[in-house]
This record gives sequence, structure tokens and C-alpha cells, in this order.
Amino acid sequence: MSTRDLYVQDPGDPLWKVPASGAARFSWEYDDGRDRLLALYQKGKDKQWDANLRIDWELEVDPKDPLGTPDESMSLYGTKYWDKMSEKDRGDLRQHYTSWQFSQFLHGEQGAMVCAARIVESVPDLDAKFYSATQTMDEARHAEIYSRFLQEKIGMLYPVNDNLQALLGDTLKDSRWDMPYLGMQVLIEGLALAAFGMIRDTTTKPLPQQILAYVMQDEARHVAFGRMALRDYYKQLTDAELREREEFVIEGCYLMRDRLRGLEVLENFGIPPKEAAEFTERSEFLHLFRKLLFSRIVPCVKDIGLWGERLQRAYVDMGVFDLGDSNLDLLMAQDEELAEKLDAERFAAEEEARTAEVAAAIAEGAGEG
Repeated sequence: MSTRDLYVQDPGDPLWKVPASGAARFSWEYDDGRDRLLALYQKGKDKQWDANLRIDWELEVDPKDPLGTPDESMSLYGTKYWDKMSEKDRGDLRQHYTSWQFSQFLHGEQGAMVCAARIVESVPDLDAKFYSATQTMDEARHAEIYSRFLQEKIGMLYPVNDNLQALLGDTLKDSRWDMPYLGMQVLIEGLALAAFGMIRDTTTKPLPQQILAYVMQDEARHVAFGRMALRDYYKQLTDAELREREEFVIEGCYLMRDRLRGLEVLENFGIPPKEAAEFTERSEFLHLFRKLLFSRIVPCVKDIGLWGERLQRAYVDMGVFDLGDSNLDLLMAQDEELAEKLDAERFAAEEEARTAEVAAAIAEGAGEG
């Protein structure tokens, strides 16, 4: 079956062409480079993994309740439309919401793969090229995973959200080599990490929990890479150049905040657009979700040196200014530890099952003797 057959809305032309600009940069300087970045590159090599082997794809997923999250997480909950829905309708709504969320994750990961490849092409330093090459492979694996989950377990996809597509386009069209870092590593990856984390920590289903935990382990390295590279570079820029980057961040943050509402899903269920927007704005769950979305971005933006007055005012307007003092290193360390803990628990359980199976076979053999 073609992927196109699984889209609930027409995605349009299957090929999106973004005009590329800027120079491809080669470096003939093959010295060791920056120790911190090379250490991250080594970690990137060490932490490569195979999605076919590490993830237990045999785990069943109920497409009508893929995540097991509470009804309150859906913006229709408590409305007249929700009260009129049958259990089947509510199951369909859960399926569509999950499809919409994970479809945006999928499209974002493909964007991240393209941006990482652009960084390999355009960044002037060889150590950054080395690391970006490992990230390109990571993003390919993530796109593979989300595509498989949607096609095999959920059974439907949503087209890329307009705001996400706009931010991807702006990031890729800019000729300055640092913009794929800023647009992807800081904004899109930072928001994705927070979205992944909220679902990872609230889902009661083992397969999506595995997927999100393992993807987040990779993403923690990617954000660390963006911070290192941009912090060094932005120290050299003029105030005017820094303000240009801050304007890009402000616009991108508003785009991403407004993107994560799932209006497409509600409109698919016949909710008038105005009412759909009102329901999402009133949703307490969405308000919490939006704030958490910026838990990785705001401290990262502050850390790399983009903290001008206008940017601070924008974060006050969004209600996320206080997140600038969050401990980003601690959040990233927790992402890595959770994936390792999940591995340890899974492999311990598998080893226990194998041991029990061997013991049962030995006991059965002894009984026959």
C-alpha cells in the first residue's frame, strides 16, 4: 500500500522542493579540533543503534487507544461534542490525535535529517561536520521509526502542519550557515524533545514509551551539539547580527506554539474552525503542554547568548520567561538515563524469562527420565 493511501487529508505534491542557498564549505584543516565536540562525536558513534533490534515491534498497539492517555488530554473533553460521542467515536478521535501528533514528529524528523545534512555541507569546521554526519544517521533512524509506527500500528497519517512547514522552509532557505543549527537544533528539536517527553511520561503503553525514550536519548546529544557550536560562534557576532537571530527565534517560537493545537483533527470531526480554536484555547491540558514545550528552548536560547530585550518580552508574552533559569543539563542527563534504565529493565525481564524457560525444560527432562 502506498503511504499516500494512509493520509486522512490530501498532502498535495509528494515532493516538496525548498530552494537551497549558501555555500558548501570544505575544510583542509584536519587537526584534532575542539575536544568537547569531538567527545560528542565519539559518543554519537558509540550510541548508534538499530531500530529493528532495539525496539520490540511485536508489542501490540490498539489503534483506538494507542497511548492510554486520559480523556482530559483531548481538547473536546467536557464539551457538548464529547458528550454526544459514542465510545467508538472517542476511539476514532484518539486514533486521529495520535496520528496527527506522530505525523508531525515524522515530518519534523525528516526535516531534521535534511538540516543535519545541510550542516555537514555548510559548517566551516571539520569537527562539526563529523558530528553532524552522525546526527544525519540518527534523524534517518527516527524518521524510519515514526513512519513504521504510523503505518503498522496506527494505520493513518496526517500531512505536515503549515506552521511546521513554514519554519522548516525558513530554516533551509537561509544562506547563513548557522541558521540550520538555530532553526533545527534549538527550536524544532527543543520543542520536539519537550513534546516527546510529555507523551513518554504519560503514556501507559510500552511501545510508544520505548520509541520516545530511545529517540530522546539521541536528541539530547543533538541539542548539546547546537549549544556548543552556536555559543562559540555567537560570541563573535555584532549586536545587529545577534538581533537578527533573535527575531528569527521570536517568529519561530510563535509559529511552533500555534502549531501544536491539532485543529486539523477537530475539523476532520466536523467541528467548526472557530469553535475548534476556542476549545483548544480553553484546554487546561494544552496550556500545560504549551508551557512544557518551551522547557528546553528558553534555557538553550539564553545559554547561547540570545537574550535581548525584545526576545525577553516575547517570552514574557508567551508566559515562559521563567524557564530561562531551568537546568538544561539536568534535563538532558535525565533523558539519557531514562533510556538506559528502560533498556536495563527490558533486558533483565528477557533474561529472567529465558532462565525460567531453561529451568522448565530441564525440569521436564528430569521428569521424563
